[in-house]
Amino acid sequence: MNQTGLNLMVDAGVSDIPKASAVLATDVPKIVVGSETLEGLGFLDQAVKAFGEDKIIVSIDMKKGKVLSVSETISSLDAVSFAQELKKIGVNSVIILDLDRVGTEQGINLALLRNLLKKNGVEVLVGGRIKGLQELEKLRDQGVSGALVATILHSGKLQVDELKSANFSNSVLGNR
Repeated sequence: MNQTGLNLMVDAGVSDIPKASAVLATDVPKIVVGSETLEGLGFLDQAVKAFGEDKIIVSIDMKKGKVLSVSETISSLDAVSFAQELKKIGVNSVIILDLDRVGTEQGINLALLRNLLKKNGVEVLVGGRIKGLQELEKLRDQGVSGALVATILHSGKLQVDELKSANFSNSVLGNR
């Protein structure tokens, strides 16, 4: 936690050790590394070894059901296989971000989430596409650790007080 009292994660386009060090030096507890800009697993392996597995979260950026990455190796994997590779190198937290759904409030791909949770043993957070409080409660019941809910907060369809009343911590709040 920092001065805001919020559990923050920063997605600053981190793709090398010096930039990761600079971001973590600001007392941010975790950095987010997006698959979209990830050139390979080597950087993640180095980052986990340098900073610890609790400091790195990988956003599995998806479009049309495919993992996005500048790396052909990574983009050839489905989300579950990519998460399995991440787990092997010590990444314990992932964000599933379906870019086709972000901001649309279309709802979550529950089948994909169940598969990730069942087969990988990684902490799973969901980015975007949340419809409302009931869906957040369903995600929590499924074992999802957090969600980014900027769209429904900005639209007024969900209030922070509702989240607090439903016993959601500040870690459910976010923006991507």
